[in-house]
Amino acid sequence: MSLSQLLRRPLVGRDGASVGRLSDVIVRLRGRDYPLVAGLVARIGNREVFLPIEQVTDFGRERIQLTSEVVDLRPFERREGEVLLRADVLGHRVIDVAHVELVRAHDLGLSPHPEGWIVACLDTGPHRLRLFGRSGAGSGRHWRDWKSCEPLIGHAQSARVRGPFGRVGRLRPADIADLLEDANRTESHEILQTVHADPELEADVFEELEPDSQTRLLKEKSDAEIAEVLTRMRADDAADAINDLPQNRRQPVLDALPAGQRTKVLTLMGFNPSSAGGLMALDILTASAGTTVTEALSLARAARTLQPEALTSIHVVREGNRLIGTVTLVVLLQARPDARLDEVMATEPVRVLPDTDVEDVALLMTDYNLLTVPVVDQQDQILGVITVDDILETVIPEDWRRREPAPHPAYRTDGGASAGPTRVTDLGG
Repeated sequence: MSLSQLLRRPLVGRDGASVGRLSDVIVRLRGRDYPLVAGLVARIGNREVFLPIEQVTDFGRERIQLTSEVVDLRPFERREGEVLLRADVLGHRVIDVAHVELVRAHDLGLSPHPEGWIVACLDTGPHRLRLFGRSGAGSGRHWRDWKSCEPLIGHAQSARVRGPFGRVGRLRPADIADLLEDANRTESHEILQTVHADPELEADVFEELEPDSQTRLLKEKSDAEIAEVLTRMRADDAADAINDLPQNRRQPVLDALPAGQRTKVLTLMGFNPSSAGGLMALDILTASAGTTVTEALSLARAARTLQPEALTSIHVVREGNRLIGTVTLVVLLQARPDARLDEVMATEPVRVLPDTDVEDVALLMTDYNLLTVPVVDQQDQILGVITVDDILETVIPEDWRRREPAPHPAYRTDGGASAGPTRVTDLGG
């Protein structure tokens, strides 16, 4: 049955007398399981009352049959964990987790189940909202399995029963960032509430946001809350985020950062953002020339806090942290375990100064097929490293960013890796 065809349908008692009309359907969310219908909201005169689902004997095409004409006339009050399908979901946008997009629920499909009636699917077809059984001209239905979607209902009490992070928490940070950039203020607030339960995920999501969206969402947080997010971000991304904040908020946020992160951020803020110094990451893996291949691989294995993209190479240094060579992890894996780094490293590695323009860095990395490039001072002391993903984010033209995005890989919603769209049979009345 479709919800739009049920709404406003008359409710009749056992004797056939009219009791009222259906105003809404109440369900209880059950985490990854289909929502179970708990009852109905009936409009009787000018009041709305609750009818338990046990009082319904039949959902007919013309009317809804009740076991009795006697109903509790106390005004309806929503209980914790309850969701109203018409008020909370119908006409609102939901997240299609399988395809990572925000779609509008034009209708909802109810199906019988051994436990009772469940919400099985949503109609997200590209048509005008269907209400009370009336369809838009030329409309087409597109039913999606409920389990592939995450409703955005703005109701904290029911959100708690969806699980620690809901289905959204299983998406990649970049995918969640795309959703946030497409969401309105209310929707983005609920998505952020979901990812806030995992601070590391929240920081990764903010790193992936476009600068304008990142600033907009950070400005709605307190100084302490911004600092909490920036503490877990890479120092170069945190520095960019602070630079994009209003002037009067930068210092309070800096003061709220832990000392170590504050020092890194202030260092990076001292460089031009469009230079190698403003783009580099400060956390790098270095080793001395006498380190063996086995020891170097152990260092890489233990460097769990470093950006993975920066771990493609180990930088070989001598006294005063002066760079003398680099060695990639591939070379280390193929070398003799007892070999020293000065036997396998590339001498005179490509490197740049902090004031080098990012366009020049991009050309160097392209010419020499580099995944990372170290940044050094005039004395060859290593200061940081630039990764290819940071370069790409900087040099991709703005109009390229605004074009239609590439399709996302489909996600499975049953805990597996990926899947195509779910097919749901069209529903009758």
